[in-house]
Amino acid sequence: MEVFATIEELKSAVRAWRREGQVIGFVPTMGNLHDGHLSLINVARSRADRVVASIFVNPLQFGEGEDFSSYPRTEDRDKTLLEENGCDALFMPAVRELYPERGMPVTIVEVPELSNILCGAHRPGHFRGVATVVAKLFNLVEPDLAVFGEKDYQQLVVIRRMVEDLCFPVEIVGAPTGREDDGLAMSSRNQYLTESERRTAPALHRELARAAGAIADGEQDFGKICDRSLAALWEEGLKPDYFEIRRASDLAVAGEEDRHLVVLAAVRLGRARLIDNERIDLINRN
Repeated sequence: MEVFATIEELKSAVRAWRREGQVIGFVPTMGNLHDGHLSLINVARSRADRVVASIFVNPLQFGEGEDFSSYPRTEDRDKTLLEENGCDALFMPAVRELYPERGMPVTIVEVPELSNILCGAHRPGHFRGVATVVAKLFNLVEPDLAVFGEKDYQQLVVIRRMVEDLCFPVEIVGAPTGREDDGLAMSSRNQYLTESERRTAPALHRELARAAGAIADGEQDFGKICDRSLAALWEEGLKPDYFEIRRASDLAVAGEEDRHLVVLAAVRLGRARLIDNERIDLINRN
């Protein structure tokens, strides 16, 4: 695996692969890799000739008081895991390599309608930071396809809209959420949990699955389902930011006529903020 710290090094390698007609897959990450990240690498590996990963803890997507400084950084371990899982190249730039103007960008990419709801309402500016850095990385890597985990479902929808609106020639592939044996969605921030909190955390996915099951069984009062789940999460000791049922394609408020839905939630548990979701496809309902 080649490791690049500069834009010019990366672009030189990409140009060579392009001349050979190779298909390039891309997996952007913030590092501190776990099995969920590695599953994205494996998806890209199955669909591309060359796989590029990036590790960049993007300051633009962290708000005031969030964990940018303390976000876990495990670069040596991450390099080993990527190489063992068939990654061809790792782009690992310093902040000033991507944002040379005082370490922050002058130009911002934003998808307003999708960025200011759900997690965006609780983390102002977060998805503006995500869209900006991903747009920049797409321009540098020039991938044919890019793989994102479905755990960050709102992020996936934001990136898909950005790619469509800005005509990026890249296919966005959503990969299933990696889970621990007890259902907890894999996340680098899970390590913030104490032993007691870790035992409590799977309640989030259990409640999402319970709500999705109620919808699949024909319950149509979405407000009542959400209220019931919010109460259950509080009872478990979780502090919800939101628990909502949305249309899967564009995160619009779901109605009875919609057939492709997603239940999304974010909760706070100790130092950790946990997000997760559950998809429901009602294709056989009249």
